[in-house]
Amino acid sequence: MNNVMGVIVFTELKDVLKELTANRSLAAVPFGARYRLVDFALSNLVNAGVRNVGVFVQEKYRSLMDHLGNGKEWDLNRRRDGLFILPPEKYADGSTTWLLNGDILLLRRHLDYLYRSKQEYVILITSPLVYNIDLNDVLSKHLQSEADITVVYRNFSDGECNGSFTELSLDTSGRVNDIKISPLLSQSSKLSLDTFVLKREALIRFVDLATSTGGHDFVKDILIRNISKLRIQGYEFGGYARKINSLECYYHTNMELLQPMIYQELFFANGLIFTKVKNEPPTRYEDSAVVKNSLVANGCKIGGTVEGSIVFRGVKIAKNAKIKNSIIMQKADISEGVSLENVVIDKDCTIGAGKRLKGDTNYPLVLSKATIL
Repeated sequence: MNNVMGVIVFTELKDVLKELTANRSLAAVPFGARYRLVDFALSNLVNAGVRNVGVFVQEKYRSLMDHLGNGKEWDLNRRRDGLFILPPEKYADGSTTWLLNGDILLLRRHLDYLYRSKQEYVILITSPLVYNIDLNDVLSKHLQSEADITVVYRNFSDGECNGSFTELSLDTSGRVNDIKISPLLSQSSKLSLDTFVLKREALIRFVDLATSTGGHDFVKDILIRNISKLRIQGYEFGGYARKINSLECYYHTNMELLQPMIYQELFFANGLIFTKVKNEPPTRYEDSAVVKNSLVANGCKIGGTVEGSIVFRGVKIAKNAKIKNSIIMQKADISEGVSLENVVIDKDCTIGAGKRLKGDTNYPLVLSKATIL
């Protein structure tokens, strides 16, 4: 894919994951014991051979920049092309909240990056998606169809974690003939995965046209406004995919990783999912430890009971502590006698001896970063 560049621009509602996005961007939210949400978009692009990737960031991006570094873990630390982190411009008072209105404004502020790039095509990803997709096949189908824009979608069944999605209607040839954004009355199970393929020059032209006429959103002001003028083709993705747009969806998606088939498909199906490497020792399991159906990262010390849970790097769980159906992020310290069920613990939290916390499977209890309880 030497002729394709990648653009990642996650537009998000303010604090969509509540406490988990209070101090970090949505792209930097930890996931699956050792990853961040941005890892999936980056890895899918790199696995397809894309070597020029621009990450457009909005507010609270220090954690994201620390995670991405120079792009070494994704083989993007290059002399030519590589990883580009493109922050928003600020007003004189330091605010950037106006940029949260849409992805088009972010792209408009960095059109010089698109102008300087040499690739003919762009793969644009605009949401934090947990999926493992063969983007080479997406590009191939895009070229075969001679479409102006190809949009990746998936058929979601009732009960699946889908949250707020863009709904597509397609004709028999696979052409998109109608688009609705989070309608109250759903009429289609074909939901966009916010992954698009189009020519770089076309994206520049669309961004300029949209902003000059007051537009700010790629779907609303480019796709929907021009649906009768453009040939927008759909590409159906049949694998596992989740869009992280609510705390409930984040929690349930993590819990689904405990199903071996889902875990294997997500992290190995179309290539590996890469993340920032941290050299830590293996996890130490004490004689009193009992661990069942859980993901436990390296660098932990486990003395209690862990069941159906996701445990990130460097977590300490003392004897007689009981962790069930919970997500425990980096370097949390769980003392003796603690009982946690349906709880999400952010980084660097300390839970004192004997504390009992219990949430609901649909409304997990969340503790903010560095909470001492």
